Amino acid sequence: MRRHPVFARVYGRLAPGSDASGTAAHRDELLAGLEGQVIEVGAGSGLSFSHYPASVEGVLAVEPEPYLRRLARDAATTAPVPVRVVEGTAEDLPAVDGSFDAAVVSLVLCSVPDQRTALRELHRVLREGGWLHFYEHVRSGQPGSARLQDRVDRVWPLFAGGCHSGRDTAGSIEEAGFRLERCRRFEYRKGSCFGIVSPHVIGRAVRV
Repeated sequence: MRRHPVFARVYGRLAPGSDASGTAAHRDELLAGLEGQVIEVGAGSGLSFSHYPASVEGVLAVEPEPYLRRLARDAATTAPVPVRVVEGTAEDLPAVDGSFDAAVVSLVLCSVPDQRTALRELHRVLREGGWLHFYEHVRSGQPGSARLQDRVDRVWPLFAGGCHSGRDTAGSIEEAGFRLERCRRFEYRKGSCFGIVSPHVIGRAVRV
């Protein structure tokens, strides 16, 4: 079980404000087109739940952090689709092989200790042809900014719940056996104090 009690409480307080300033629109883009049975990995406090389209039959929301999991269970009671919140980690998902039509990760693959194993697990629980919808901050395409991310990353995870500022997540998704179908790259909040995590990607990939 992963516990980040201080970070979890800070995140729980700040995340709704981030949604109000633009992240909510990204959640709409992230979840558009989903249908069938979905697994959301690293559900946090459940801020994505209200954005699921009616075409989704059910969501299994996996969250390892106890405080955030309690918030997610509260959020699930008002979600427009059935959501079941369970304890689990991205590297050991509580699901059988090929049991989901789609998977969702939102600002999660930056912080999992073993990204390769997490993506292998996502590949395992998706049926062939299933979709991985992703929204993540990633490594900058600018060499100078990428070097800064590398330097900051020596201490950043200690204060940000294990978050790494500059992972090449889109590349890792492809290496894990997915084919990128859409990947929009953009800068979010460029120039703010969180500039090292401003490069983002949002899109979807198919399990092959």
